[in-house]
Amino acid sequence: MRFEHRVVLVTGAARGIGRGCAEYFLREGASVLLTDIDADAGRETADALASVAVTPDALRFVHCDVSDRASVQQAVDLAVSSWGRLDVCVANAAVVHGADFLDIEEEDFDRVLDINLKGVFLTGQAAARAMVRCGNGGSIVNMSSINADVALPNQVPYCVAKGGIQQLTKVMALSLAEHGIRANAVGPGSIGTEMLESVISSDPAARKKVLSRTPAGRLGRVEEIAAVTAFLASDEASYVTGQTLYADGGRLALNYTVPVPDDD
Repeated sequence: MRFEHRVVLVTGAARGIGRGCAEYFLREGASVLLTDIDADAGRETADALASVAVTPDALRFVHCDVSDRASVQQAVDLAVSSWGRLDVCVANAAVVHGADFLDIEEEDFDRVLDINLKGVFLTGQAAARAMVRCGNGGSIVNMSSINADVALPNQVPYCVAKGGIQQLTKVMALSLAEHGIRANAVGPGSIGTEMLESVISSDPAARKKVLSRTPAGRLGRVEEIAAVTAFLASDEASYVTGQTLYADGGRLALNYTVPVPDDD
């Protein structure tokens, strides 16, 4: 198991990609601290993943608001006090807010940036400081998106934040290299999370629209993003830092739409 005796912190771990990453690291032998602002969902996820952990003590959950420095610090401190070290931090927590550029309110713009960009900064900084104190180096993986490069007109702060994560990741990588800490990002395309599946499963037009821009012809799976995240966090990627690895089914390489067959 690649992450035996390693300690991993995952933000936004109650559902979706965050939950998938937490499960993947647990199956690879890590001790994992799940964090999420939704305490009930986080505890439910921890209970559901308990059987995957290598030991009963290898999995914990703590409530965390990534936009609040004290809350983030509490989570990092708990990981270190529980297992004596911190090796991997996956900064995944994010929200969306749909509104056209002409209509979006300032408070909604600020709220998304606070969670999706400042939250990645606060999480990465607290984790990196702990890694420096522990003296074992480490790996930080920020969850970006193809929307760091392409944009959606009704997802203004989300796209801005993901673009910021790309540059933040580079700055982190350069600043932390001397401490043996690597920083990278994952840029998912359209992934079959519960949220997206709930939209396209009942709307054939929406499904066709999503797949028309995906050369692979299908949605990505949560476990595929988790595998990419684990690769970047692992020793196999020991010479990789400051990069955003896109897992998008070919979408960013596409400059036109592809035909999508109708469902029978």
